[in-house]
Amino acid sequence: MEQQNAKQNKLGTERVGRLLFRLAMPAIAAQIINVMYNMVDRMYIGHIPEVGAAALTGVGVTMPVIMAITAFAYFVSMGGAPRSSIMMGKGKMEEAEKILGNCTVMLVIVALLLTLVFQIFGREILLLFGASENTIGYAWDYMRIYSMGTIFVQLSLGLNAFITAQGYAKTSMLTVLIGAVCNIILDPIFIFGFNMGVRGAALATIISQAISSVWVVYFLASGKTTLSIKWKRMKLETAVVLPCMALGLSPFIMSFTESAISVCFNASLLKYGGDIAVGAMTILTSVMQFSMLPLQGLTQGSQPIVSFNYGAGNGERVKKTFQILFVSAVTYSTLLWALAEFVPQMFVAIFTSDPQLTEYTIWALQIYMATSLMFGAQVACQQTFIALGNAKASVFLALLRKVILLIPLIFILPLFVENKPMGVFLAEPVADFCAVCVTVTMFAISFKKVLKEMKGRKKRPVA
Repeated sequence: MEQQNAKQNKLGTERVGRLLFRLAMPAIAAQIINVMYNMVDRMYIGHIPEVGAAALTGVGVTMPVIMAITAFAYFVSMGGAPRSSIMMGKGKMEEAEKILGNCTVMLVIVALLLTLVFQIFGREILLLFGASENTIGYAWDYMRIYSMGTIFVQLSLGLNAFITAQGYAKTSMLTVLIGAVCNIILDPIFIFGFNMGVRGAALATIISQAISSVWVVYFLASGKTTLSIKWKRMKLETAVVLPCMALGLSPFIMSFTESAISVCFNASLLKYGGDIAVGAMTILTSVMQFSMLPLQGLTQGSQPIVSFNYGAGNGERVKKTFQILFVSAVTYSTLLWALAEFVPQMFVAIFTSDPQLTEYTIWALQIYMATSLMFGAQVACQQTFIALGNAKASVFLALLRKVILLIPLIFILPLFVENKPMGVFLAEPVADFCAVCVTVTMFAISFKKVLKEMKGRKKRPVA
């Protein structure tokens, strides 16, 4: 029965190109929906009468903390989901369900620990992340309520990865859509209708996440999925949990270090370029984050295909999936680079109409995204390492680009150029160029070994 389930799974039988984009499109849509509803959330807060600007600034301080909470969900699920797909490909359905069950328990444990930490030390953490005496009241009002819903955030984000890993991309998108629609409806009711201000925004968010998490748990426990949450699979086993968390360390680092990088960029730019340079950096970060959504969606669509067929020993499907992912990602990143270099004002105009800030940001964007045409290769190779279960390589590459290269370069490069802010902005393309060269070289060597290893073992008849 286990082999039959693996054989019948469309991840191992449907045409690769069509399957990849069928899984990727809902993932891209989910990413965009998530960003859009966060923007709407901030829009409502910014329009609170009399205190909107201060409230928005205060809630903005909580963003690095929220990113850290999200990173812990990735720590558990972004390693567990690919490993469950690999086990499905091997036909080991019991092992795959053990991974799902153990990761569910770990998400709950992590959520409870984070809630305890933020309820006790949350105010001090917010001050550490840049809250001032003027904004700490709003920041703490928001975070005190938001952190109480950490368990809903962990379950909705973490378990949704297991829905995607089984090939249910539309259902995964629906999870995000449910939360977004609920949040957009509840925000004005709590913020303005009940006159709760930022506390209302936080309450609306955690209620929305609670509804999403109930939906995810119901779907995974309903028996309608290939893998289901079952009590008998939820007994924690270190042999199950540790490999998942080792593989999840790479996306954890990538997400968690965003906060540190943001602080480093802003500190260096404030020193050399003042407020206008920091304002430009805010726009550059927004452009980069939004423009990266299609690449993230593509890699999410490819992950279950690569993982499942790697587990099944089907090297041809793994190779084909990577080739399509690589070409698609590089094509997109090249187009993005061309737009950023030749019509940068198109991006800048979305965020500001101030002439001085616009002029400053245009040249900064051209420097910041100078090597972005290569980034498709970086994302395709690094995420495929994760899909193949290669924890060591994925962790090293995550540390290489952001911690080993980017953060030191932010402070070193301005020392060697006359235009100090330009030196800060140069850190991004220099780090990207070095990281891409290392990543592609490592992947080319490793991927040949992976394909050779799969050829050497007996393939299951899944294609």
